Amino acid sequence: MTGDALMQVQLRLPTRTLFSGPARHVFAVALDGAFGLLPRHADHVASLQPSVLIVTDGEGVERFFGIDHGLLVKHGAQVDVVVRRGVAGDSLERLSETVDASFMAVDEHEREARTALSRLEVGIVRQLGQLRKPGS
Repeated sequence: MTGDALMQVQLRLPTRTLFSGPARHVFAVALDGAFGLLPRHADHVASLQPSVLIVTDGEGVERFFGIDHGLLVKHGAQVDVVVRRGVAGDSLERLSETVDASFMAVDEHEREARTALSRLEVGIVRQLGQLRKPGS
């Protein structure tokens, strides 16, 4: 396949790039259903839902990514995908295990952060309440 018949795909997380390279085909799941993109397809924008993103690279190898909510933008031969969370997997079977482990760990960290923030807010409210009492 010639270079002009490939798309350049970037899969980005908030902190790093998960995948960057040429692709023959991209399969994704949007809020309104699953779809595939080829290099000469029309430009496209889609809101992605948590699912498996499949990128067939320039060598014809399928790469699997478990993704969270995100956005896909195809403009010409460039496809940019930005997601909140994502993990790569060698196969669909292993990807499921990787997604479960990675996303559960992140959810636990987020729960701990929310708990700490709630405690901080309660402390601030108490301190403000002490400042408002007459005679204090």
